[in-house]
Formats: sequence, C-alpha cells, structure tokens
Amino acid sequence: MGAKVGESGGLNNEPNVVPMIDVMLVLLVIFMLVQQVRKAIDIQLPDPNPAVAAANSASNQIVLEVLPGEQFAVNREPVSKEDLLKRLTEIYENRPEKIIFVKGDPKVQFQEVIYAMDIARGAGVKVIGVPPT
Repeated sequence: MGAKVGESGGLNNEPNVVPMIDVMLVLLVIFMLVQQVRKAIDIQLPDPNPAVAAANSASNQIVLEVLPGEQFAVNREPVSKEDLLKRLTEIYENRPEKIIFVKGDPKVQFQEVIYAMDIARGAGVKVIGVPPT
C-alpha cells in the first residue's frame, strides 16, 4: 500500500493494486498450463481395410465373452466368475502373444466388461481388443 500526500496536505491511503494484478496474472498462467497436462491412453485403431482370412483357417485368438448373469465364455467355453482368473492364467501361461478380445453382451452392465478386462490384465494379458458389435 502506498501513501501519498493529497492536495490538502493530508495523507491519502490508496492500495497499490498493480503488484496484486501481476501476481494474479502469473497464477492464472500457471493454472492454465497445469490444466493442459493430461493423461493419455495409447490406443491402436483397427486397419480400415483388413485382410480377409480364409474360411477354413484355424484361429489362435482368444475371445472372452461377457454374458448376462455374471457368466463368461472363453472361446465359447462357459466359465464362471470364480474360475475366470484361473482359466485365463492357464491359457496365457505359455503363450508368447498376450492378446485377448473382450466382447460384451448388450444386456450386461459396462462395469462387468471392465471387471473382465481387469481379470485379463491380472492373468498376464498385455493387449486387450474390443471388437465391434
């Protein structure tokens, strides 16, 4: 705060707001820069022109289906919720490619699909794909 002598000879106290405005502008810039830092998730988009495999070719892909009623299926083989981690661990124990596709039924809640993805990560899966419905 500064004090200056007025015309009448007395002191006139007025706050000097210029330093406060400078500090506020610096804080505003800092907050704006901090807001620009975002966490990102790496995604791989599918090829728009995929190669079509022959109809008789054997596939080694693992597809985890999330079914209504807390039921799951690994390559159409039914698996209960309690046995899911054990089954996926057995499958991925000796596989060099740790890729799985998680397919959710339209009737299940999204949290069940996320649960299946978490279990797959716990079983050692590195890449999780979500096929289009």
